[in-house]
Amino acid sequence: MANPAVMSSICMCTFGAAPLPLAVSSQQTVQCMNLNVATIMDNKFPTFGMCSCPSNPAVIAATAAKLGVFSPAPCVPAIIAPWAPGAPTVLVCGKPLLNNTSKLMCTYGGVIQINSTPAMTVKTP
Repeated sequence: MANPAVMSSICMCTFGAAPLPLAVSSQQTVQCMNLNVATIMDNKFPTFGMCSCPSNPAVIAATAAKLGVFSPAPCVPAIIAPWAPGAPTVLVCGKPLLNNTSKLMCTYGGVIQINSTPAMTVKTP
């Protein structure tokens, strides 16, 4: 069962070096556990530390500058689409809810996902 993503859910990129808390900017009215609920449009990230994706132009340039020795470069995510798939049947301010099974693609090749969220769905007997 998927859990809803909220402000401060921890996200990680497959090629990033550091986790990053999710910032919710798509809506400011719906909350869960006193935290704003995320939608699939919350796809803006400043950085995941250093990027090690071989198709990132900055990594290519850093590697070339070191004469072919692979060198990570500062991460600047290139996100052009919303999270997928989200929860299409649960709308938050007209946008699908973001859950912890959704993925977000970086143009350079990384996959961003939610590692942990403070909003947990609890199944009762």
